[in-house]
Amino acid sequence: MQQAFRAFAAPLIFALVVLVSLPAKAVEIQKIQSPGGIKAWLVEEPSIPIVSMNVAWRGGASLDPVDKAGLAYLASSTMDEGSGDYDSKAFQETLSDLAIQLGFDASKDSFSGSLKTLSENTEEAFRLFGLAVTDPRFDNEPVERIRGQIMSSLNRKLSDPGSLAGRAWFELAFGDHPYSLPSEGTLESIAAVTREDLVTFAETRLGKDNMVIGVVGDISATELGPLLDKTFGALPDKAGVSIVPQTVPLQEAAIKIIPQEIPQSVVVFGGQGLKRDDPDYYAAYVLNYILGGGSFQSRLTEEIREKRGLVYSVYTYLYPMKSAGLQMGGFGTSNATVKTALELVETELERIRAEGVTEEELAAAKTYLNGSFPLSLSSNDRIADILVAMQFSNLPAEYLNDRPQLINAVTQEDIKRVAQKLLDPDKLIVVVAGKPENLEASGAGAQKN
Repeated sequence: MQQAFRAFAAPLIFALVVLVSLPAKAVEIQKIQSPGGIKAWLVEEPSIPIVSMNVAWRGGASLDPVDKAGLAYLASSTMDEGSGDYDSKAFQETLSDLAIQLGFDASKDSFSGSLKTLSENTEEAFRLFGLAVTDPRFDNEPVERIRGQIMSSLNRKLSDPGSLAGRAWFELAFGDHPYSLPSEGTLESIAAVTREDLVTFAETRLGKDNMVIGVVGDISATELGPLLDKTFGALPDKAGVSIVPQTVPLQEAAIKIIPQEIPQSVVVFGGQGLKRDDPDYYAAYVLNYILGGGSFQSRLTEEIREKRGLVYSVYTYLYPMKSAGLQMGGFGTSNATVKTALELVETELERIRAEGVTEEELAAAKTYLNGSFPLSLSSNDRIADILVAMQFSNLPAEYLNDRPQLINAVTQEDIKRVAQKLLDPDKLIVVVAGKPENLEASGAGAQKN
């Protein structure tokens, strides 16, 4: 359930969250500019003959027309299915023959691409990536094949409690705002997307002005500059993208129940969070670790799982989007204990608002957040993703060195202040997929049933 719901979060969010664990002096970031003016961040790593590149364009699935939600997602799934003189089979065979990994993705706020290649094939890999973004074919066969795959996935999600709860939460929290739309679309909206829509998307949504690039591996700045021009030079100077209006989630308590004949309910809860540029972001990050982001070290796990055995896992996380900030959480429990588990969540929210956190909790959180080194960060492609995430959130290159000090500067008073601002049980938005006993829909959730 937790994995299913977290699919709703932008991939860039993961990179921003794990930045806290990157060693302060592990990488040396070079800011480069190609002869044609294309900017990128580069980390040279010549010890392994691999080059990774990640690219993100600002403006993602939230810019899709309401009746064609999923347009960006379908485009991301078909841009590598033929380009230029290569049909789908020829393009994929060429990638396979050269062991090149190339793909695209769409989230609420971004459209992204990734490339990984042996350094001996770097020039050809960049050429193929450039073809995919500047001259995608969108031939009928691969588009319809992949459309069918997406619709099959959407059909399966109609009976998946985690997917149902996650989608309904965003609809309840954001109403008519674009963030309420599912990034992968619906059966009706995906069916409505035409080839002309895909062509227009590629021609207008990907520009040089809304693009950030991160490159890591066995390549120098001198080599990278001309490759950037060859790869992205044909893109329009300016993308035709609009701005997603700033918003906040529903500011009142609400419970929505999606009836499902299953023995265990899936619960998604959350509400107001912070955007990435908020001065209180670091305090909120530490607070989230203590509340529910620290797995077995968190208060919610201690109270709901360890003491009472009501859940296998309970979690919270920050979800800072470009036009709204969220703090999310969830758990699965038997239908008979949903209400009790939710009451325990609300009790912990109230307690941390009233009492704050202890010195021991704060110290332990800082030690973990500044000292952990996830194994996933050892690869070039993960670091390239991080470089893109930093640029996407307008963080300076020095951020990796500054991060430990920013975390260490958080005080107990900061935690309590931010908890009082964010963790309000009277504004908790809850969606339950299942048959919870003794729990009734309420607020806007009851109105939408």
